[in-house]
Amino acid sequence: MLTTKQKSFLKSEAHHLAPIFQVGKGGVSDAMLVQIKEALEKRELVKISILQNNEDGKDEVAVALAKGTKSQLVQLIGHTVVLYKQSVHNKRIELPVKR
Repeated sequence: MLTTKQKSFLKSEAHHLAPIFQVGKGGVSDAMLVQIKEALEKRELVKISILQNNEDGKDEVAVALAKGTKSQLVQLIGHTVVLYKQSVHNKRIELPVKR
């Protein structure tokens, strides 16, 4: 679990990122989860946009994305989800130390 300080840090890191995935009418699919997992391995932090035509609630989509990718939900603001997962091979983000 991420601390409040770590989440704040990740939010600031994600601020300049553009969403690289969109969840539309079809909802969260297995193929999408595979692609997001690969992106998380490369980048550690990704933004995902939930389109207006999505039939599921944005909270449900955010939780499904986090669970499906085994990542941490950093933020859900508007229709944008920010996910974090520490990379095994491409560690780039140094989180503040837990206290």
